Order: sequence, then structure tokens, then C-alpha cells
Amino acid sequence: MTAKIAYDDVEVGTELPAQTFPVTRATLVRYAGASGDFNPIHWNEKFAKEVGLPDVIAHGMFTMAEAIRVVTDWTGDPGAVVEYGVRFTKPVVVPNDDTGAEIEVSGKVAAKLDDNTVRVDLTAKSGGQKVLGMSRAVVRLA
Repeated sequence: MTAKIAYDDVEVGTELPAQTFPVTRATLVRYAGASGDFNPIHWNEKFAKEVGLPDVIAHGMFTMAEAIRVVTDWTGDPGAVVEYGVRFTKPVVVPNDDTGAEIEVSGKVAAKLDDNTVRVDLTAKSGGQKVLGMSRAVVRLA
């Protein structure tokens, strides 16, 4: 695959289409099975509260993966991501109801770099709080 976005068509400040990702307890169970991370803070409300959390929380790597989807959907090629890193700042709290939580993600081209690459800065929020800090990806464009 090749990125569908051309480097020459992008400017610093270009905004990527924002997306909202729903997260339910069922989502967390499926992710736990796929990742092998069965830490009870991600599925057991009693345990999560006993260790000082407000409720069950989403896996950090799951949150990170959902956020980068804004970039991979924009480029049309997951392989276009050359680097990606975040700081986990707040947990995504997932209540035990039919609604769950949402992760709201937006992105903006922050810099044009060499070799047809750009740096995209992402903002990820849940429950009105920023859940990822320093969320940045370097992406190779067409």
C-alpha cells in the first residue's frame, strides 16, 4: 500500500478528520483476549476500585491504537506510520452500562520534515479529559 495523501498537498496546520471511538466493557474483553493482557483493572470493577481507580479502565495500548487510527485512515496506509509515541496522562474510564466511554481524537500536521514525511500531533480525550499527551506520529506521504 501507499499513502493516498501527497506530501505537496499538505501544509503545516492541515487538520485530519476527527473521529470518535466507542469503548465498552465488551470491547475491553475482546482486546484482552487479542493482546493477552488480562489485568483485572481492565474488566473487574471491584478490583479496579480496590487499587484506587474510579472504575474499570481501558488498556493504554488500546487507547494508543485507537488514536493512531485517525492517521492511518487519513493516509489510507497503516505502513505509512514511521514513528509513533504517546504519554499516558489519564485513564479512559469505562462504566458498566450499555454506553461505555468514548475516545475523541483529532490531529493536525505540526511539521513538514524530510523524505516526504510529516509530523502529526494528536489530541485524544475521554470524558472531557486529555488521555494521551505528547501524542505524535511521523508519517511518510506519497
